[in-house]
Amino acid sequence: MLTRTFPRTRHFRSLTAHGFHRVVYYEWGASENTNVVVCVHGIGRNGRDFDVLGEALAPTHRVLAVDMPGRGASEWLRDPMDYVMPVYLGTLTALIAASGADEVAWVGTSMGALLGIVAAAQPASPVKRLVVNDAGPTVEPAALARIAQYFGSNPRFATYAELDAYLRQISAPFGPLTDAQWAHVVKTNARQRADGSWGVGYDPAIAVPFRAASAPVDLWPQWDAIRCPTLVLRGEHSDLLSRATAGAMATRGPCAQVIEIPGVGHAPMLLDADQVATVVSFLRSPV
Repeated sequence: MLTRTFPRTRHFRSLTAHGFHRVVYYEWGASENTNVVVCVHGIGRNGRDFDVLGEALAPTHRVLAVDMPGRGASEWLRDPMDYVMPVYLGTLTALIAASGADEVAWVGTSMGALLGIVAAAQPASPVKRLVVNDAGPTVEPAALARIAQYFGSNPRFATYAELDAYLRQISAPFGPLTDAQWAHVVKTNARQRADGSWGVGYDPAIAVPFRAASAPVDLWPQWDAIRCPTLVLRGEHSDLLSRATAGAMATRGPCAQVIEIPGVGHAPMLLDADQVATVVSFLRSPV
């Protein structure tokens, strides 16, 4: 299952302490629809991860999938230390404001899920429905160590085929994707340099704050403050969201519905028909 139509590409400008930067996002559904879903990708990915979900939701929702700063078609930030949660939340607040919607649903994968937890926990939050894809208030150190082995390494490849092989290797936890799905994963995260070589589609400097972080993630206070309907997806073999943490997420805070995706690690890519149908059903169900 892969998207058959291209989304509309839009942009706005967001602000850090070091100036404005251009943020690109992709839109599906009627532009006047105020039933908005904001989709936020993982730390090294981009908004095109939501192509299939965006098309599936388009008949009933307006879907906005953002390239976070430094990823995809969005501009790279001037200061690497601006690649942090407060700046990201400011970017997403600007996106919600640009949508014109008073309330939104939020679908977040990994980093995008953590941002969703924080956003949904705020007083008077516009997030009224939340999908947390393979992340939680506690992040397992083993997953962070695995990601740190390659994240921000800025590899260079002579050919697209070499990049393809590399991305399939480091992304193996995504699970048993079809050849067409792998092609989509690689194509939407590839960047060709001026000299003709190939690399990943993000600013390698986004890893600077990631590598500098010392304190473990603890978002339980934020989780306990969430009151909106919440769905948690967990890859069966995820090394980032443990089964124990997912179980606690079902009994604390919003008492989320937790669904485990078989045969997948970190993280379910929402390209598979069954995964997409689960999210669509949740977002279309009555409150």
